[in-house]
Amino acid sequence: MDRVMDRVKVIAEKSKLFLAGSKVELKKVTWPTPKQTLASTSVVIIVVIIVSAFLGIVDFGLTKIVKLVLG
Repeated sequence: MDRVMDRVKVIAEKSKLFLAGSKVELKKVTWPTPKQTLASTSVVIIVVIIVSAFLGIVDFGLTKIVKLVLG
């Protein structure tokens, strides 16, 4: 039973050290402003729409070609 308790104490201590280190690292993070977040999100949405349209057109074209070749 003592081995189990020792193991639990070791795990608890490691967890405590990990969380303390995480807190220190999170203080170093430069968080984006709401304006930067909105701009980045807008760019991602626009790129997703463009890529989706492109892939849709390619898929449509390839489907027509395969149907033409296979009859």
